[in-house]
Amino acid sequence: MTNIPYKLPNGWKWLKLGDVCNYERRTIDPRRYPKQEFLVFSIPAYDNNKQPELLKGFQIKSAKLSIKPNVCLFSKLNPRIPRVWVIKGDEIFSEAQMLTSTEFMPLIPNPQLIDLDYLGMVLLSKSFLIQLQLEVSGATGSRQRLKPQSVLEALIPLPPLEEQKRIVARIEELMTRIKEARKLRQESKEKTELLWQSALAETFPKPGTQLPNGWKWVKLGEIFEVQQGVSMSPRRRLGRNPIPFLRTSNILWGSIDLSSIDEMDFTDEEVKKLCLQPGDLLVCEGGEVGRTAIWEGQLPLVLYQNHIHRLRRFSDQIEPRFFMYWMQAAYQVFQHYQGAESRTAIPNLSGSRLKQFIVPFPPLEEQKRIVVHLQALQEKIKSLKESQTHTETKLKELENSILDKAFKGEL
Repeated sequence: MTNIPYKLPNGWKWLKLGDVCNYERRTIDPRRYPKQEFLVFSIPAYDNNKQPELLKGFQIKSAKLSIKPNVCLFSKLNPRIPRVWVIKGDEIFSEAQMLTSTEFMPLIPNPQLIDLDYLGMVLLSKSFLIQLQLEVSGATGSRQRLKPQSVLEALIPLPPLEEQKRIVARIEELMTRIKEARKLRQESKEKTELLWQSALAETFPKPGTQLPNGWKWVKLGEIFEVQQGVSMSPRRRLGRNPIPFLRTSNILWGSIDLSSIDEMDFTDEEVKKLCLQPGDLLVCEGGEVGRTAIWEGQLPLVLYQNHIHRLRRFSDQIEPRFFMYWMQAAYQVFQHYQGAESRTAIPNLSGSRLKQFIVPFPPLEEQKRIVVHLQALQEKIKSLKESQTHTETKLKELENSILDKAFKGEL
């Protein structure tokens, strides 16, 4: 890590992180003080809106690091997701002793050399994080960890103190604008979610109300054949003729996720009985009970496990997509079928109970009209969500650009 990342303005210099701050590691086991309160800065607390937890000693299950105000916490865990937590003295509202996860490195800045806020920002800069990309040890993926010495030896750009404070003020000003834009984006996202719920509520009659002319209430078992899948087992996974099958995790509201699909052995009789056909409705018996999607024939041969019910229409006067949308409205908008599942440790919906569900049954042309209307609305909502995702990507790129320019002396 001795290569200079880029040329700095006059008066700036590259220094190792360990040259401008101390890494202090004072371990304490809070379980020895069961009645004492501690303010705990943990990884989960950081990930959940950066709110520390106030806990009694007996509620804390492992040793922690003792910290004091005016410290910068840098996470050693999973450097692909950088976590930097600046803790100032004026932000602490509790008299409880402060603790942090051992996954954080408490960094105490030398106030003669580096501003605390500047330290917190520079640790999120591209030039700093790139230096750490290959400096990991331990397991792969999210459990990778940085070695403290590698972090302390990484280089940071250091301008004079007054320039650091000016940069911090400018970054905060720009980040406030981005925060406001992100708030507007979140409001738009929430309105988009409500749009679909509102459309379902307006499209379908509320259970117990009078139906439009030509509609009638029927039992689900009167218009669909209901067939449950088969149980998974270790023995089935050892067979010589594995066949793809769907689990409840593959069934989403209104769609099927095939990004990860399991396989196991089935008998010829089971294949004949359980092979899915285009137009089959799939209803979750377990997991999120009632979650419904339609099989479109995405794969030539697919079966399904016992926690899924397959609904196959008895007649061509039935449009399965209409009832897929109805199930979503019934569960998510009207909360109509809640309580129909069995009251066991793990709630589940039996086939016999599913057959008794009362559903609206309009003429076929009306079913098709409603499906076309809801599909068109879904496409608009999908487009809105893609635009919102694009906006979030651009805001993140803008944040990174601001930090990059700031620490090159271009802000």
